[in-house]
Amino acid sequence: MKFKQYLNGSCDIEFSLRERWIILKKGKIHFSDEALRHFGNNLIKMVSEWNLKFKEEVANKQTFTDTKIEPK
Repeated sequence: MKFKQYLNGSCDIEFSLRERWIILKKGKIHFSDEALRHFGNNLIKMVSEWNLKFKEEVANKQTFTDTKIEPK
């Protein structure tokens, strides 16, 4: 799994063919304790970079439990 972050703050998570097969077969992603630690560290890094790259309008948005998120 690779994180590809863009200058505008958006990001793609790219999965290898093997990873896609595992997700399709198992229907989930399982992280060992160490893998979850690395995944979490990558997410924290991206979040800190997002906040620097987002337009002000996006950076100031808040998310609530009932916020609808529309995929693009």
